[in-house]
Amino acid sequence: MKKFTFGTPEPLVPSRYCDGFHYEETPVSFQESDFTCRQTSRGFVLEFEIEEGTQVFGFGLQLKRLNHTGAKVTLSCNADPQTPSGDSHAPVPFFVTNKGYGLYFDTARTAEFYCGVLKTERAENNPYEVKLSEQELYAAETNGKRILSVFIPVAQGVDVYVIEGNSILDITAQYNMLSGGGCSAPDWALGVLYRTNGTYNAEQVLDVARYMQENELPCDTIGLEPGWQTHAYSCTYVWDSGRFPDPKGFMAEMKRMGYHVNLWEHAFVHPTCPIYRDLLPYSGDYRVWNGLVPDFALPQARKIFADFQRENLVSLGIDGFKADECDGSDNTGGWSFPNHSAFPSGLDGEQYHHLFGTLYAKTMWQALDFRPTLSESRSMGALAAPYPFVLYSDLYDLKDFVRGVVNSGFSGLLWAPEIRYANSKKEVLRRLQVVTFSAQCLINAWSNQGVPWVNFDCVDEVREILDTRIKLLPRLREAFEKYRATGVPPTRALVMEYTDDPETYKIDDEYLFCDDLLVAPITDFESDTREVYLPEGEWVDFYTGKTVPSGKFTVTTEKISVFVRK
Repeated sequence: MKKFTFGTPEPLVPSRYCDGFHYEETPVSFQESDFTCRQTSRGFVLEFEIEEGTQVFGFGLQLKRLNHTGAKVTLSCNADPQTPSGDSHAPVPFFVTNKGYGLYFDTARTAEFYCGVLKTERAENNPYEVKLSEQELYAAETNGKRILSVFIPVAQGVDVYVIEGNSILDITAQYNMLSGGGCSAPDWALGVLYRTNGTYNAEQVLDVARYMQENELPCDTIGLEPGWQTHAYSCTYVWDSGRFPDPKGFMAEMKRMGYHVNLWEHAFVHPTCPIYRDLLPYSGDYRVWNGLVPDFALPQARKIFADFQRENLVSLGIDGFKADECDGSDNTGGWSFPNHSAFPSGLDGEQYHHLFGTLYAKTMWQALDFRPTLSESRSMGALAAPYPFVLYSDLYDLKDFVRGVVNSGFSGLLWAPEIRYANSKKEVLRRLQVVTFSAQCLINAWSNQGVPWVNFDCVDEVREILDTRIKLLPRLREAFEKYRATGVPPTRALVMEYTDDPETYKIDDEYLFCDDLLVAPITDFESDTREVYLPEGEWVDFYTGKTVPSGKFTVTTEKISVFVRK
């Protein structure tokens, strides 16, 4: 790994806020002369030539596309991305290639990556010729050097970390170690997390807790949604005395039943919140839902916010949080702060959108005194691997959710393809199967008056699927420890380990899970059949133990297709 500094980098970048950031230089094949850069009136441009056949992956949590070769990727932080343009809950300016290298750009800007464009040569060297046939026209488009071009708005320079390795997995692991390694997770957090309806009171939440135990459904953590607070948009972080008249007694009963408790919130602070005035000097100049936007880049803001959460919530036994609404909102009503916002740390709104989710996670882990957890955040960013927070989305297409599992491993991120509701028994089971074979097993019934499967008479099938999650715990425990120690993520695209296999360059609906499982979900709620590709090697069926040949074949099953790598 080697750092190259081009121009004059901005001082407020992700590495500045990453406590575990650690860089050791090792030789790489890249030279500074391989790059060209220039300043424009709009920002900073950096380019380098890429060889024919280069495939490009990564850029954070990308729900709409796996392989970015030849595409323009704009790393905008946005809720609910609609197209494969690069918009993401968790954009990360890091990509990997099948040619033995990856590049991390240490910037908090909305960078644009053109992953294979042709530069125009000077006219005297490339005289214009009229092309008449279709063959000539298309042939003309392939002439010239193929360039990977990066544009960073506003900036006058950037630090670029070149990471080389034998496989994409090797490169990605090194990127994760740059931030200090992946997160670990306690056993209880690797089990089942059930989030209750957003309006439920204490007794209704306890009813759900009893239902899970009475029906012998594995469940380790119960999550409360917005209704636990006196005001939720923006937030007070104060228990609502109508729904939860005795928080201490409620928590004691939940603990007696053996549950952990996770609280929903977001970071926009309502005027009636007890720490509102304390945070005023440490907040941005725009409000969201009439709430302050704390500047978590400042240790003062983090301390005020974390201390209040610790003293009033964590002290009761809360051991996890769901940090919502910390991404952008260009696609969902424009409710967030503008890109031209100003924050007392010196960040502008564009930069803070890219840092907000990770800094919020950092603050909430501080509130937990950095104890073991596996919480949730709707946005993360660069160098986020050490934080024990899992991403989620308000999108709900199962194919997108599986693609999120596949892509998350490229960028030091964890992803929860939650189940919220279903329109059929088959949909319940298919969604729950994917949830079970993911980094966090999340059932999010925030909009349901009952459990998602209550109308489909399938509690026995649900129990069987959730029991599988419990059987996976030894594998998950080992995978998270490996993630922490080596940077190898618990979920991985096939191309990460089978980088030399061109078949894997396009597979966005299968993934490697833990150390030895290949998971191939069926995402069609009307079908029990799909095509599977197993890379070269020895494989056995997860359920039967029978040997399965590598290559392409069709499976028909009511279960989720899983194969064990010998």
